[in-house]
Amino acid sequence: MIFGKIDYINLLPLHIYLKKYPLPNGFKASMEFKKGVPSKLNRDLFYRRIDGAIISSIESARKKYQNLDIGICAYKKVLSVLVQKNTPSLKDPSSATSNALAKVLNQNGKVIIGDKALKLYLEDSSKYIDLCSLWYKKTGLPFVFARFSCVRKKEFYETIFKKFSKKKTKIPYYILEKYAKRANLDIKDIRYYLDEIIYYEIKTKEKLALKCFITQSKKSNF
Repeated sequence: MIFGKIDYINLLPLHIYLKKYPLPNGFKASMEFKKGVPSKLNRDLFYRRIDGAIISSIESARKKYQNLDIGICAYKKVLSVLVQKNTPSLKDPSSATSNALAKVLNQNGKVIIGDKALKLYLEDSSKYIDLCSLWYKKTGLPFVFARFSCVRKKEFYETIFKKFSKKKTKIPYYILEKYAKRANLDIKDIRYYLDEIIYYEIKTKEKLALKCFITQSKKSNF
């Protein structure tokens, strides 16, 4: 089983959950993790170089994929998917969804995502447009930035992730320290981001938001 892994702070709870999940030792040892940014995992899953991963939500709409109701969601604001004001339009090569969202919302400027975006926004939010906030003002809906998709073994993944979104995953302090140092963030900011901004369960409103986003993306010829 080959599983794609995005090493951003917003997926840290999922990585800890998987590490602790009680799979048989032999099976866990045989699982292979391939790291990459969202756009790379989109390609890896499309060409079946991996079996499952959290991929860009716009990519997850392909009919070839089996999707779970697990993803990266935010409501009203996200802090880590931005357009920089007063800059030339520039896509972020690592994220198809964020680029499409900027186009749907008619936002020109440099698209920035992930841990780098989170740091920049916390330093000076006045320089950036939070795309999730703008989406909420336009639609009144949350936004799903990524979704777990697979090309096989859907029931297996459903079993594994059944309890993930129902229970808060405790992240050891030393791991928070590691990510805080890497991203040059305070631990309290990471905790706030994970506890108050990001969530993972895709329910009725999130599915409606996905449908709305995919429809608008097609209209904007993304």
